[in-house]
Amino acid sequence: MSVNPVPITAPEVFNAADYLVYRRVAEGDGNRVALVHPGGQHSYAAVAEQVRAAAAGLAALGVRPEERVMFFASDSAELVAGLLGAMHLGAVAVPVSTMLTAEDLAGLLLDSRARVLVTSAEFVDAVRPAVATLVAARAGLAALAPDLAAVVTIGATPDQFAVPALAWSELLIGGIGTAAPVYPSWADSPALWLYTSGTTGSPKAAMHRHGSIRYVCETYGQQVLGIRPEDRCFSVAKLFFAYGIGNSLFFPFSVGAAAVLEPGRPTPELVAEVVRRHRPTLFFGVPTFYSALLASSIPDETFAGVRQGASAGEPLPATLFSRMRDRFGFEVLDGIGSTEALHIFLSNVPGAVRPGSSGSPVPGYAVQLRDELDGSVISETDRPGALYVSGESLASGYWCRAETTRRAFQGEWLRTGDTYQRNADGSYSYLGRSDDMIKAGGIWVSPTEVEARLLEHPDVVEVAVVGVPDQAGLDKPVAAVVVRSGAGVGEDELVEFCRAGLAAFKRPRRVLLVEALPKTATGKLRRYLVRASLTSGQVLAPEGRVVSGR
Repeated sequence: MSVNPVPITAPEVFNAADYLVYRRVAEGDGNRVALVHPGGQHSYAAVAEQVRAAAAGLAALGVRPEERVMFFASDSAELVAGLLGAMHLGAVAVPVSTMLTAEDLAGLLLDSRARVLVTSAEFVDAVRPAVATLVAARAGLAALAPDLAAVVTIGATPDQFAVPALAWSELLIGGIGTAAPVYPSWADSPALWLYTSGTTGSPKAAMHRHGSIRYVCETYGQQVLGIRPEDRCFSVAKLFFAYGIGNSLFFPFSVGAAAVLEPGRPTPELVAEVVRRHRPTLFFGVPTFYSALLASSIPDETFAGVRQGASAGEPLPATLFSRMRDRFGFEVLDGIGSTEALHIFLSNVPGAVRPGSSGSPVPGYAVQLRDELDGSVISETDRPGALYVSGESLASGYWCRAETTRRAFQGEWLRTGDTYQRNADGSYSYLGRSDDMIKAGGIWVSPTEVEARLLEHPDVVEVAVVGVPDQAGLDKPVAAVVVRSGAGVGEDELVEFCRAGLAAFKRPRRVLLVEALPKTATGKLRRYLVRASLTSGQVLAPEGRVVSGR
């Protein structure tokens, strides 16, 4: 008996490397500047050539579609070529934080089962013990293959590794003249994994699709930023962050604009020098860095060429928005995104900023506020609720974290873990993480509201408000404050400053002056460390270290 074959309809073929770089060359942008960096600049044609060679070199190492290539490297043209080269092959690019310890890196290599690790000269001393640890661990875990087969070094001699290693230049030479066609991935094929910061638990990889990259470019990039080919983008956040990879790769390459890359640790002085030299038109920062800029002595005209600023990672207080605009002359669009959503999904828009809010949903996204107890959707304004978001850029889940995936991804919705309220004008205001809200005297207090008041004081640089149990075991708001160098303001004065601008139940019961606040690699406040240290009577020293109480 003959059987008629069932017709197969193939999904849309879409590869993010083709969308971001080869499309630019095909549309006549080959001679346009794509990357500006300390070593010079690269055109789109030059980047395309490097991406093809990197893809062929990775293929020669045995990398196959959907296998992972991890990147532990500083921002550079080589990193861009490597990320896109992996996507070209249909492999999964996994950029990770360069602030990881050797032990942390070994854990992510084991978790991801990466086939190749690419690193740069600054980090080889951490990579060598990490690879050695991995090799030792896998001796009793042979079932975890495929596992790390090679290390590729950018700007460093590839020696003394526990696995085969080669230099980036050797990788490219091995790929030159070798056919490595663009893999016919689908829009839903895996392209990119981004590990969450893991501030309250072990890091987990959010898995993103090729199509999600196009989606964030066509929503936030084009409809909020209004990015155009003449723009130059400079991001304080690095390429291994979800925020940074959008700012410095996805958005500019989607329209033929240029990205300014700086591998060094961002300080106000270094950033000011880069801005003066390369004249970016779009500047991306985080609230902590904007605060540092305002506390610095860099010239007020430094950002004269910037037409638009953006902020994410944590809420931008209204006072920082006003001070940035008044001193440096550009407007900062505050928004909220997440690693799981790939980029910003709630944002203010140019010319219509509501200071102190995260703005409104980015076109293409929907948000809901839900009651924490019964899950019902909150429709009224000024009522706190758990924030949920829906949109096509949401991750498909967490790698090998089934239970965690089920809790966070609920149908088309992602539970963000943030508490928000909707304002009368349709904008949304951040109230804290769901477990950060403080119930003082039976009334909920938002830490961010108290922090915003303290930041209005001219001597306050940074602040964190947490709930600390009093003698009766009841939580009361307590503020840890970093003041500007040389300031003579005292703790009692800051309490009185809050008393004058906040309802009595919201004011901090104590203000403690500290030297620094602990942060994640993305610059977000590690509030749980502040809470733990203040609860135990300890204080915070530089780099967020905890030392004995005084």
